[in-house]
Amino acid sequence: MHFGLIANLQRPGAKEAIQKMVDWSHARKQELILCDELREAIPGFPRYEKRTEIGKHVDVVVSMGGDGTLLATARALGRAGVPILGVNIGSLGFLTQRRPDEMPSALDAVVAGNYRIEERMLLKAEVTGRASMENTYALNDVVIDNGPISRLIDINLRVNGEDVVTYRADGLVLATPTGSTAYSLAVGGPIVNPRMEAIIVSAISSFSLTSRPIVFSGSDVLTLSIKGENRVAGLTIDGQIMKPLGESESVRVSAADFKAKLIALEHDSFYKLVREKLHWGVTPSLKER
Repeated sequence: MHFGLIANLQRPGAKEAIQKMVDWSHARKQELILCDELREAIPGFPRYEKRTEIGKHVDVVVSMGGDGTLLATARALGRAGVPILGVNIGSLGFLTQRRPDEMPSALDAVVAGNYRIEERMLLKAEVTGRASMENTYALNDVVIDNGPISRLIDINLRVNGEDVVTYRADGLVLATPTGSTAYSLAVGGPIVNPRMEAIIVSAISSFSLTSRPIVFSGSDVLTLSIKGENRVAGLTIDGQIMKPLGESESVRVSAADFKAKLIALEHDSFYKLVREKLHWGVTPSLKER
């Protein structure tokens, strides 16, 4: 098989983990291509490719870092449709479940075909009046907020051309089911099974006590526009890419026309992950008085 590796060198232990994969590929006689950002970590390696090109040449991409690295990997691969195996050298590791010490056995399972593919929807964000924008796809979420100004903004939400509601809040989080356990959850959104196709809209610090998250179909098209004076706002993709919004601009959010493919092994379970990582259903302990 042909493997590609994208890794975050800023994580402690990254170089050791990268070397572990290089050693595994040599021992198993598997082809490996490194992202060109890894030249300094592994100098003189036979082949490097840009992260946006690596998906054209491999069967599987290993994303090594935290969840943010996997989000960036999914955006970089885009429509290539290459399965991604996440290796966690970060903190939470919700999307990147494998530890470096588990990586060789996980890679062996992939070579043997003992894995399944979980397809995850992405969101596409388009800004009116801009012919083209790079990095407009989000595996976790699209956020519209007040940017550098600490004040409430009025955000009008329309679905398929129909007016729904105008929020007065610090912003809105529009999440995929994959992103339902990220920022969306932190602002009160529901947990949604990542195999579903849906768009979850949750307000950030809403001024209204009656504001509640709402879940739209994955086939819906949502349009958001900032109302009122001093319409300073920003658009953020997966918490990593920020674009300022002009006063007359609106944002159109819909499902992307391709999906990310994440590799899951035999005993991987979304609900187990939620219990272990987010302590779902854990009863608070009562201290003796």
